Amino acid sequence: MTRLLSAVVLSLFAGFAHAIPIVYVASLSGPNESPPVDSPGTGFARVTFDDTAHTMRVEVTFEDLVGPTTVAHIHCCTATPGVSTAGVATTTPTFPGFPAGVTFGTYDQLFDLTLASSWNSVFITASGGTAGAEAALATGLAEGRAYLNVHSSFAPTGEIRGFLAVPEPGTLALLGLALAGLGFARRRTVE
Repeated sequence: MTRLLSAVVLSLFAGFAHAIPIVYVASLSGPNESPPVDSPGTGFARVTFDDTAHTMRVEVTFEDLVGPTTVAHIHCCTATPGVSTAGVATTTPTFPGFPAGVTFGTYDQLFDLTLASSWNSVFITASGGTAGAEAALATGLAEGRAYLNVHSSFAPTGEIRGFLAVPEPGTLALLGLALAGLGFARRRTVE
């Protein structure tokens, strides 16, 4: 009886563990590109992946790019975590509504991962459909084999990029402060 109760309790907690959205972050820079790019550009990406709602929220801030932006997307999945390159997983040629022709900006978009329009068609085909694409990206993110990059006219293959990873608790606190500061600054410029 004790084993059965333990199994039931564990299965309930396992279900809840999958219901919590996972936040991945990346610091974007030219040296993070492959090969490295000599750019003063920097950025920050936050990707919130929700496997229960089948959504992914992508938030990006960037500044000081040498060339104006052309495209941005998430690539997956590299053979080795944290290095090399991979094909584009998300919508091509770029995230819908991503600021184009600028050297700084912000982006915030929620994607419905059940829709083919949220994906690169090649990634869907290679993954066996949208459900397979979602599973492949979830695995790539969890294993540190997915990255976000911003391309520009200066660096057509990517001016800044960063591998997406779950932040350490201290990093998460700093992220919260940074996002709050950006929100405050944004609100002040609107007023």
